[in-house]
This record gives sequence, structure tokens and C-alpha cells, in this order.
Amino acid sequence: MTSIKAQLLAAIETAPESILEQTLNYLEYLKTKEQKSQNQSLEVLQKEGEPILRGSKAKDLLKFAQTWQGDDFEECLQFVYDTRSQTEF
Repeated sequence: MTSIKAQLLAAIETAPESILEQTLNYLEYLKTKEQKSQNQSLEVLQKEGEPILRGSKAKDLLKFAQTWQGDDFEECLQFVYDTRSQTEF
């Protein structure tokens, strides 16, 4: 049986550029997700109220997925609903 890596390389050779871009994005997401779970035990807890610094690119933000701090999520969500306005194009 062919290894998974060999199968991936064979599939890459025949895939169009648009699929390769999506595949690369997904692979980077999975690697980040794996790294997050490995680093989770090493993370230092931040002080209450200290903001989480985030990167400016989507892939930089993946490591912060599901990291809500505090117990006011419902209040914040309600505030968003109460203060949002219609989008103008």
C-alpha cells in the first residue's frame, strides 16, 4: 500500500491551483490546531482583564480560537445585538 504522503504528492501533481490553495490553507489550519493542543499545557494563564494579543492574519488568529476570557460572554453578545446597525453598501 502507498503511504499517505506519497498519495498526497500524487494528488498534488494533478490538482488545479485553486484546490492547491484551499488544501494548503486547510493543512496550515490543522497544523495550528495540533500545535495549539500540544502547547495548551504549557500556556501561562493571563491575568484577568488582560487582552489577548492577536495577529493580523487569519492563520495567526487560529491559535486563539475558543479562548474567550471571562464569564461575560452572554452580556457581550447581547450588547452586540443591541448596538448593531444596518449595513450600508
